[in-house]
Amino acid sequence: MTNRYHSALVRLALGSALALAAGALTLAQAQDKDAAQAEMQRKLASLSWYTPGQVGDIAGKATFAANEKYTFLNPADTDTFLQLNGNPPQRGAYTVASTQTDWFAILNFAPEGYVKDDETIDADALLKQLKDNNGRESEERRKQGYPVLTLTGWAIAPRYDAQNKRLEWGTLLRDESTQQMHANVSTKVLGRSGYTNVVLVTSPDTVERDLADFKTALGGFNYVSGEKYSDWKQGDKVAAYGLGALVLGGAAAVATSKGGLKALGIAVLGGLAALWAGIKRFLGRSKKS
Repeated sequence: MTNRYHSALVRLALGSALALAAGALTLAQAQDKDAAQAEMQRKLASLSWYTPGQVGDIAGKATFAANEKYTFLNPADTDTFLQLNGNPPQRGAYTVASTQTDWFAILNFAPEGYVKDDETIDADALLKQLKDNNGRESEERRKQGYPVLTLTGWAIAPRYDAQNKRLEWGTLLRDESTQQMHANVSTKVLGRSGYTNVVLVTSPDTVERDLADFKTALGGFNYVSGEKYSDWKQGDKVAAYGLGALVLGGAAAVATSKGGLKALGIAVLGGLAALWAGIKRFLGRSKKS
């Protein structure tokens, strides 16, 4: 056997060995990823998702009725759900999620009093202030080990629905660790003694479609008797701010000395859509059983 031929065989054997090793490594990585996704899916499925006919209580001020298309989580399960998505827990928060598409929403009631809705909204000024706030929040997220989300602009400029007493706007957020874009659409549903803050988490590519579906879901949300915006009476508590401050965070925009992580941005972990598809199948089986 010539040295040249021997060298060629060695190179061929080495190449084959490296290819086999790379293949084994790729297979192991894929198996690890599949195992991690299966474990996360198991944890998501183990949460107490509300089934059709169940009604969720929201801080004793409002209710949400689950049905075939929309489900609900209580605060304890919402904390777990948020952390599984790479977000900090939020005290007193609830989840509403679609069982047929890939969006979810986080809700909490703010007992800040009756918010007067006669203010004109300056979208440009609000965006500048939100970006300033985002810089501070990013530092908090970094310190706590959560993905940093950078606000890049409006997905939907602020607008007020006077008939339904809903203020809504949408922000575009970039995850600095993955460069993935997220859309958060915020809705404030005004009530007699405060407002319900809702953050819709979805993809920038489907934000309009999911917002329309989310508005349908809000048909299952109602303030209890005596807590509707129209139930306000002279002498009730009135909030110290209007619609513009609500976009900036409500009371936090007025009392800026309050520390802690604010709910300015919520991210979705990469691959959540596939996991959520599995949960939707799980919910479908639960409804049939």
